[in-house]
Amino acid sequence: MRKLANSELGRKSIEDFKEAEKTPLILILDDIRSLHNIGSVFRTADAFLIEKIYLCGITATPPNKEIHKTALGATDTVAWEYEKDVLEVITRLQDENTEVWAIEQVENSVYLNDFQPEEGKKYALVFGNEVKGVSQEAIKLCSGTIEIPQLGTKHSLNISVSAGIVVWDIFQKNYTSAN
Repeated sequence: MRKLANSELGRKSIEDFKEAEKTPLILILDDIRSLHNIGSVFRTADAFLIEKIYLCGITATPPNKEIHKTALGATDTVAWEYEKDVLEVITRLQDENTEVWAIEQVENSVYLNDFQPEEGKKYALVFGNEVKGVSQEAIKLCSGTIEIPQLGTKHSLNISVSAGIVVWDIFQKNYTSAN
């Protein structure tokens, strides 16, 4: 085996990325404190051709040097928008026939491994604050809640790690079912 050079990876240009068919998935980041977490989610969104990111509440927005450190240019490719109120974003997306799910630990949540996205349906995922999680008000508006099964003592993952796990899982379920 030989490690591939960057020039061999067939990366899309910014223009190619913007014109490419997107994964029917929207990410909503609400009250995310860490600029590195925000940048990391942008990078994950770029990797899986995510349609859009909404940045809500206290979540910082590009351009920002600290976001750029982990986004590595993904803020130039992934569509994003700032909206102060996450509840308004959830309601608007639902009015546009997007199913909105919170990523949180709640009563009657669906474990990620049991969540099966419906073909042809667009989803939005709400990720909440590093300490407080997704607000109860946002959870009440959502179609449901997805929980990442955790077996250790902490029962808590970094928001950028959670986003990577959930995005990958939903991406591969959509990709596998389409092929």
